[in-house]
Amino acid sequence: MSHRLAPGVREQPRRFVPRFHWELLVCGVGGHELVGLDARTLRPQDAVVAREIDGVRWHRCLRCDSWLPLPDPVAPTREVPPDRDAIELPLRGRPLRDRIILRLIAINRALHFLGLGLLGVAILLFSANRADLRDVVLRVVADVTGESASGAGSSHGLTHRIDELFTLRSSRLHLFAAIALVYATVEGIEAIGLWYAKRWAEYLTLIVTASLLPVEVYELAHHVTPFKVLAFVVNVAVVGYLLFAKRLFGLRGGAAADEALRERDVGWAALEAGAPPAPPSAASPAA
Repeated sequence: MSHRLAPGVREQPRRFVPRFHWELLVCGVGGHELVGLDARTLRPQDAVVAREIDGVRWHRCLRCDSWLPLPDPVAPTREVPPDRDAIELPLRGRPLRDRIILRLIAINRALHFLGLGLLGVAILLFSANRADLRDVVLRVVADVTGESASGAGSSHGLTHRIDELFTLRSSRLHLFAAIALVYATVEGIEAIGLWYAKRWAEYLTLIVTASLLPVEVYELAHHVTPFKVLAFVVNVAVVGYLLFAKRLFGLRGGAAADEALRERDVGWAALEAGAPPAPPSAASPAA
């Protein structure tokens, strides 16, 4: 059985050049975007998305441009494929890459939201019940570390630090809880906006993240840990990506240039530009 080539392919590639395609990643996870699978016949104007060559029907993925040979429908539900205005084109190219990266950042912000929210609630619960918790916590720490359960006699042990925590005024604890909950709310808003690729969420994330970088530099200057280094690198990458790749604050053409790139990669014009020439039988049925 001879191997059939996809439309537009004249010969088998002689070598494989690795290249990362976001479209293939999404199609591999969620499946291809194909149209006309349930159509009885194909029209010449459908050649950009589906065509028949030598008795074999080929369907083009609207996302990754793969051409798949598929059998004719056994029980077609429509006579011809849907018209273009009835087809919702998927993201591809740079807009698809941006959507994936923004959603990864959104997941990161959602984790921040959970962590800060739990921290704020824990501080409030601690403030409300610390009188009952103090003796129990000090006793457990003393059993583990061998220090005095009273916290006295030492100015630097773990027991002393915990005892200082229990002696903080309620107003300070409430302030810490409020700060944690406010930041949690901001991170939650960022996560929702970035998940839906809202421009205002990109600006909010950039401003909040950039404002925290000096604090992270100060922390690294005094005490370096792998977690702090990783968090700093991630935040710098987020700021750089939003500022330059998403063209915020008018950089590299601003929103207009970003929209132009979207029009270049997404739309029927982009699909037609990347489609192989139609075979003579599809271009001129009379031939």
